[in-house]
Amino acid sequence: MKTWSIDLAKEAFRFSGAHFLIFPDGSAERLHGHNYRVFVTVECALSEFGLVIDFNQIKPLVKTLVDELDEHWLIPGEHPELTCVHKSEADGAQEGGEYEVAYRKRRYLAPAAEIIVLPVNNVSVENLASWIADQLIERFMGKFPDTPLLGMKVSVEETLGQRGVCHWHADV
Repeated sequence: MKTWSIDLAKEAFRFSGAHFLIFPDGSAERLHGHNYRVFVTVECALSEFGLVIDFNQIKPLVKTLVDELDEHWLIPGEHPELTCVHKSEADGAQEGGEYEVAYRKRRYLAPAAEIIVLPVNNVSVENLASWIADQLIERFMGKFPDTPLLGMKVSVEETLGQRGVCHWHADV
């Protein structure tokens, strides 16, 4: 059985983000940032024209998503001990509000516009790859409903040679 895919590894598929990992023993890294790079493989049936999908159709989906993440502090919204509470202007917060992020004895206050709370339990490259894959799959299916998506692989690199990878396959 043959399958076909296209690989995307563009310089433009980068975003800068701040985070800290929380380890199984409860210790946590210091707040720091990475210049992440995203790699995507899209698997579809080969069309009658010999294409999986036109590269120029899929690249904007990836670029838009990485641009949405760029220059934000990424917070794990599903960690059992970390809290992230939005404080509105009515609470005396600045325009647009603020988030108070707390983990054990740490407390941070940041403008709401600078934070993205992700539905993950830790902001690891593995979880970022999974979340990005979910977003791309949803956007792909919405934009190309007549192109059956058979699989997708998303890799997120936090530093040269260190990537988290998520593989998704359609239930066929």
